[in-house]
Amino acid sequence: MQRSTKFAHTRYLGDKRTQLVYDVDSLDAETYSEIIDDIVNQEVGLCFAPDTLPEARNRGYKLATSAKVRRHRQPHA
Repeated sequence: MQRSTKFAHTRYLGDKRTQLVYDVDSLDAETYSEIIDDIVNQEVGLCFAPDTLPEARNRGYKLATSAKVRRHRQPHA
């Protein structure tokens, strides 16, 4: 999958609207490319430091899977 230049060195990309985190390294490019592009274009993406799944979970994010769908809410920050 082609990475955005804004999140070029990020493995886990969070969506502030849905509180879901996407593992960019293991994503199916065809399935998630529109979602990742939407996150970057709407400027609601969040990267984590350290760039790990436990850190994302610590901030209240859940790993996105194909079965998880959430409502888009207004980002808090």
